[in-house]
Amino acid sequence: MIKKKILDASRIRCIDGGFSFIPHRFLTDGFLACLQQPELLLYVFLILAADRYGLSYYSYDRICSLLQLSTEQYITARDGLIKKDLIAFNGTLFQVLELPQKPLPLSAVCHRSKNENPVPIAQLIEQSLKGICHE
Repeated sequence: MIKKKILDASRIRCIDGGFSFIPHRFLTDGFLACLQQPELLLYVFLILAADRYGLSYYSYDRICSLLQLSTEQYITARDGLIKKDLIAFNGTLFQVLELPQKPLPLSAVCHRSKNENPVPIAQLIEQSLKGICHE
């Protein structure tokens, strides 16, 4: 077993002001494995934008602009997250939902081909966030 040691004690994360997190079981229970890149990007954005109840109300045009997604990519990602039971959407308001007990069956939600190699999450996030201006 690897013994963990804090690498930089002056930079330990804490929740200050906002409230956003991704449960570890998002990775370990297989939720991440079935997300396409735009779905992952939208999911992380909605987590960051949400209040403590998981609610946010960004418009699709603002989301598309910030995430550099086409309207079609946004709709596909949004609908995929709804189908995977990760978010709710009423046409105006998003809610990031608590993770279901188990991911939906892979055959019902995964679209990744057997020959497609998974891309490390850090690479996906880095590629997705390139070019976003920090105000």
